[in-house]
Amino acid sequence: MKKSFRKFPKIFAAIIPMALLALAVGFVTPPGARADEEDAKRLVKAMSDYMAAQNSISLAYDAILEIVTKDHQKLGLASSGTVDMKRPDKLRATRTGGFADVEMLFDGKMLTLFGKNANLYAQVEIPGTIDHLIDELRVKYHKTLPAADLLMTNIYDQLMPAVIDIKDLGSGVISGVECDHLAFRTKEVDWEIWIAHGDHPHPCRYVITSKLITDAPQYSILVREWKTGDEVTVDDFKFKNSTKAKKIDLKDIPELNELPKHFMTGGAK
Repeated sequence: MKKSFRKFPKIFAAIIPMALLALAVGFVTPPGARADEEDAKRLVKAMSDYMAAQNSISLAYDAILEIVTKDHQKLGLASSGTVDMKRPDKLRATRTGGFADVEMLFDGKMLTLFGKNANLYAQVEIPGTIDHLIDELRVKYHKTLPAADLLMTNIYDQLMPAVIDIKDLGSGVISGVECDHLAFRTKEVDWEIWIAHGDHPHPCRYVITSKLITDAPQYSILVREWKTGDEVTVDDFKFKNSTKAKKIDLKDIPELNELPKHFMTGGAK
């Protein structure tokens, strides 16, 4: 792999002995920091424009949802899945984890959510684009797609307005792909993104850290098997009830949430 690592910002690092299994890193404000911020914004905008220009996208992902117990122990719930989409209004997404096996299909008019383990499905009419679908799921149904912000046509406007701090961390490598590593802060969350170098600047990893929940749990998603254009072969986005699943109300499907029912939520600051 050709090395073309960009220059890191100036970092003052105090390394605690390895026995403590910790690394403390403090940032100073280097000359030209404003230029680094503008470069980071430019990289996110380039990714946003590239993603919006792709009529067909296919990817696989691995996700980790962290939860925090009342004893302040962090636990990670792992899942994997796929996303296939054709703009402006066709989408298929899957998520398989230890507690769920779910498929979501959207054909521009009808949304179908299929819980495979329970063999149950629900349907609701949501005519419109993928952007409209994501907004409806969030606002009306309190559901989300995996890394939904990264699937919308204007990622930049989704991610950047609330940002109050920016760090350009230089280069990193995700699954063998050299990336730009950027970190951002808002009042509610911190988030990091790794964007592939070259002519296909797609997101390779995305991490969100909550600042409003005790012990700052994270949600991370790693993107792999990235495909666009003619490489995307999925073209059927309608639900075929081949397993004779029972139709129920959307809110009653037991596998939609990444957090299983036997985990009790709480712990907001």
